[in-house]
Amino acid sequence: MDLKSLRYFVAVAEARSVGKAAQRLHMAQPPLSVQIRNLEAQVGTPLFLRESTGMRLTDAGSALFVRAREALALAHDGYEAARAIGTGRRGRLAVGYMFSLGYAVLPRLVPLLRRSLPDVELQFVEMSAVTYEAHIVDHKVSVGLCMPPIQRPEVASTIVGTQPLRLAMPARAPLARLASVPIERLQGQKLIALPTFQENADMSLVAALLRRHQVTMQVVERVETVHAALALVLAGEGYAVVPECAAVGRPPGVAFRKLKGVNEGFEVAVCRRRDLDSPFVEPFIAAARRALA
Repeated sequence: MDLKSLRYFVAVAEARSVGKAAQRLHMAQPPLSVQIRNLEAQVGTPLFLRESTGMRLTDAGSALFVRAREALALAHDGYEAARAIGTGRRGRLAVGYMFSLGYAVLPRLVPLLRRSLPDVELQFVEMSAVTYEAHIVDHKVSVGLCMPPIQRPEVASTIVGTQPLRLAMPARAPLARLASVPIERLQGQKLIALPTFQENADMSLVAALLRRHQVTMQVVERVETVHAALALVLAGEGYAVVPECAAVGRPPGVAFRKLKGVNEGFEVAVCRRRDLDSPFVEPFIAAARRALA
């Protein structure tokens, strides 16, 4: 039994006539009569009573009629769902984001996504400097807002913005009295850093900056997230060089200052596996660019 047989059966049952059903289906009457007889043979019992006034369903036919209409409706819904997902109108998108970008970017990004992908289910997953590559590579998220971009052959990265560097320090620290801090003033200071387990971890940008200015800082702690670094800054353990977006939602008692004459920043990228085939990627990239503008 296939959907075509059920469609023919439902048409005859609704029209109560093979001739009228054939007209509705745009086919000749004899082939339709053959289809109905074949279906009755498959079921093993008559489905219609042939009367002078037309075709009337038997009890067995009535039972099949209800379920046949349900089956055709479900099949139609399935086709429409597949088309909607294939054209990017419906579906599910798992979005990973670095914690430091959360407060600053998500309040702008989420409304943009709701407008551009109104029927797409969105799931948001927090990632850290240690876990964000695994989230992308292992399919735990579809796309990720990553800082810095992932440098792996199986991952595609599209730069969507830049976050300037800022120096985080206790508000009571002497350097907090300055509007901007000369980088030379960091010589010999204690540094709270993010992990450098890989060449492209974001500490490499800070390390290169310090080397270029011939400044040496003592790394006293490595943490996975910016909010952990800010907590240790608040505790007086040292300074941290973090993205500007971390200033949104920072704890009271932590001051952010520009580094004088420093124009570098952390690149923010939309990262996803190269083998990901999703119509949601380009709308997401466009929304991320607007949110980070």
